[in-house]
Amino acid sequence: MSAETIADLLQQGADDRSAICAPDGAKPLRYRELRELVARTVADLNSFGVGRGDRVAMVLPNGPEAATAFVAIAAGAITAPLSPLLRPEEYQFNLSDLRAKILVVEAGTDSPARAVAQKLGVPVVELHLSREQGAGYFALRPVSPLSGSPSSPGMGQTDDEALVLHTSGSTARPKIVPLSQRNVLASSRHIATTLKLVPEDVCLNIMPLFHIHGLMAAVLSSLRAGAQVCCTPGFNGLRFFHWLDEVKPTWYTAVPTMHQAILSRASRHADVVARSRLRLIRSSSASLPPPVMAELERTFRAPVIEAYGMTEAAHQMTSNPLPPKPRKPGTVGIAAGPEVAVMGDEGNILGRGRTGEVVIRGPNVTAGYEANPSANEQAFIDEWFRTGDQGEIDSEGYLKLTGRLKELINRGGEKIGPLEIDAVLMEHPAIQQCCAFAMPHDKLGEEIAAAVVVREGKTLTERELQQFAEKHLAHFKIPRKVVFLKEIPKGPTGKLQRIGLAKKLGLG
Repeated sequence: MSAETIADLLQQGADDRSAICAPDGAKPLRYRELRELVARTVADLNSFGVGRGDRVAMVLPNGPEAATAFVAIAAGAITAPLSPLLRPEEYQFNLSDLRAKILVVEAGTDSPARAVAQKLGVPVVELHLSREQGAGYFALRPVSPLSGSPSSPGMGQTDDEALVLHTSGSTARPKIVPLSQRNVLASSRHIATTLKLVPEDVCLNIMPLFHIHGLMAAVLSSLRAGAQVCCTPGFNGLRFFHWLDEVKPTWYTAVPTMHQAILSRASRHADVVARSRLRLIRSSSASLPPPVMAELERTFRAPVIEAYGMTEAAHQMTSNPLPPKPRKPGTVGIAAGPEVAVMGDEGNILGRGRTGEVVIRGPNVTAGYEANPSANEQAFIDEWFRTGDQGEIDSEGYLKLTGRLKELINRGGEKIGPLEIDAVLMEHPAIQQCCAFAMPHDKLGEEIAAAVVVREGKTLTERELQQFAEKHLAHFKIPRKVVFLKEIPKGPTGKLQRIGLAKKLGLG
């Protein structure tokens, strides 16, 4: 059956087959029950005055309800999932920038997003769990009565927005990436096809469900195949092997740092590993070191499929294929959905073996950043989207990434704009100048560092600055290393030199 919308996609699963489950003995939610939940949720949203074209911010803990809420709300409105770990200032920016119509939070939780929403006049709707009816089953209840008639009620159409996410860019202000139903449906189809997913497959999701990786690669691709996804409370290296034994997944997808944490404990769970039934392991969102790939394959006796994704492509762009086709360690595989090419400085498409900027085009690629014509002018050229990554395609069509053209810090798959860090640090009264930059990290790939010039007559320690940053930034954005300098290196035009700064300062 062809799936053009999320409502169509949910028809792929047989009525009595499990769609969503959770570890620790929770009753699975079957496809028939999921379809009923989606229909009721869209009707409830419409009764609150929320419909197609309206944005629903969600701050939910990882688990089956985060998955079903994403699917149900995206079926008839626009989902905007936010991390539960953000600071109040970050929630204020996100809720305002996204123009959220309502905020959905779990009943009984005390998220700082509640107070921010109240301050901004954004109605809060509570998500009430009902695990006895099935993993992921919920009901939405407004904190204060809501009513209205949305301008566009009912289920979303192919060209409607389904999902919006912020992505950090080369400026301090994150950009809004709108993804249509067409975009997310295409991506889910591409991933399900690449991995040859079938209804008998079970995915163990350990990725956060406010991130494109977990939403697309784990949840929607599984539902697209009429298969099952088991949603954990989030990655936990101590619990992973218990889940592996209980759920008996056929695959899981994760970032390299998670794979490394799993490998570090695998020898203590040899019995669980021996009886696991994984048919593949997927890795994406950051570069997977070839030795880690080899060790994963030896340990779990399953192929490791490294893929390349980004938010603007609704996740997947390239992927190494399943056997019997070759997997090439150190590459991110072949085109796996959109067209992929390498472009030269003059905007010309380069031949194989030539190094340039990786560009893509296809049905999963966003139509453009919202209300940001300058960013779109830079990002699109002749219908190609410029990824900002540098790479080359070999003679067999495999893409090798050779670096980032911009200055984003890629911390374990989270791409962080350094100017966002600068903007916060410069608020400290003791700082005269600062420059956030990437320094190498053996597990995360890159970590955040900052070079700082202190004002004359002032004193400041690394810990004091980190404590200041903790009040304004999510934990993963706080610089782990602060270098105090009399002067920060600059280029010939006076610009701060982020690229290569770690090496200049003896940090890499």
